[in-house]
Amino acid sequence: MRMTLVRILLSALALLSLAIGGPAAARQEEPKWVATWGSAQQEPEPHNALPPGTLDDATLRQLVRTTLAGDRIRIRVSNAFGKGPLAIRGVHVARAADPASPRIDPATDRTVTFAGASQLVVPAGADYVSDPVDLAVPALATLAVSIHVARQPAVQTGHPGSRATSWVGRGDQLAAAEISAPTRVDHWYLLSGIDVLAGTRESAIAILGDSITDGFGVKPNTNSRWTDFLAERLQASPRTRRLSVVNLGLGGNRLLNDGLGPNAAARFERDVLARSGVGTLIVFEGVNDLGTLTRDAAATPEQHGALVAEMIAAYAQIVAKARERGIRVIGATILPYGGSSYYHPDAANEADRQAINAWIRAPGHFDAVIDFDAEMRDPARPDRLRPDLDSGDGLHPSIEGYRAMAAAVPLALLR
Repeated sequence: MRMTLVRILLSALALLSLAIGGPAAARQEEPKWVATWGSAQQEPEPHNALPPGTLDDATLRQLVRTTLAGDRIRIRVSNAFGKGPLAIRGVHVARAADPASPRIDPATDRTVTFAGASQLVVPAGADYVSDPVDLAVPALATLAVSIHVARQPAVQTGHPGSRATSWVGRGDQLAAAEISAPTRVDHWYLLSGIDVLAGTRESAIAILGDSITDGFGVKPNTNSRWTDFLAERLQASPRTRRLSVVNLGLGGNRLLNDGLGPNAAARFERDVLARSGVGTLIVFEGVNDLGTLTRDAAATPEQHGALVAEMIAAYAQIVAKARERGIRVIGATILPYGGSSYYHPDAANEADRQAINAWIRAPGHFDAVIDFDAEMRDPARPDRLRPDLDSGDGLHPSIEGYRAMAAAVPLALLR
């Protein structure tokens, strides 16, 4: 009798606990998908596109670096800019033998399926997410994703600024330990992301940026972008090891107008909001908007004023949309570019930059601020990069400059 009463009491307490916590309490224990790697997609420029027929009945093996560990992963393939269906005969994933060769560890090779099938057809404009794959991956490891393409799409989707080497071999070489007779190309194609199955405390930091974030000047397979150095800082501390870094930079990118790829306002939902597990967004865009205003001809004061107002409106839109999804938004100030021979800015351009940076720093516009401008400017000439951090073109930081940028990010903002 006493045992029966005890059981009844324990059952009542369990029901009461569930009623108090409700479904939310149960959901807190459920795993979730978090992006461990990703890249922004665009239609490659003609000189960055694969020659016709390169991917006809060919295997494309691409190397990417994870930033968050996990025991299960899934792959994202993209036909976002295609004008017709993308026929794929198979996808495999494995641990790469090293960051700069077409070799894999065969023991880690896994077949990737989509809705249970190894073959798939991705509609024009679509991204597809694979079924879960049982493969343990540590953070800061190199994965090799191999895609056997049936026919090369007439309009390709990819990421020209990979700073990583991809390998193309004829026929089905999905499980090959090494791609035979490969063609080497330093771009990514058809691959937009990798997620890991993580716990409730893990999340992704998405970084929306231009060529400075994309890694201009970084040699292939060296992982020397400022975002790489930031990921290494995060993984070095148990307090931040649950955070991934997803580089969504595009060379030449602007907030307002298309450049080499779609403008940031247009690509924001696909590149950021559609990512898995994004908890923080860093917005580091704007120098190309400022520079292109007067690159080819002088602008009137009214045009300068209009540009600043339109850029601020674009920032505000991005912040509002991100906050609606529960994403914390950090603004990064625009670096000085007074020494740029490409943009050759004058005092009016510098005034525009100062106005934008003042808005970014003002409380309430962003949830926090990373002041790259304060870290990277030359104290003697504040409209220019510090000489020891300048790549030499007055616009892009050097590798040491990228290290300085990563070191300038207060990790407490990210925790």
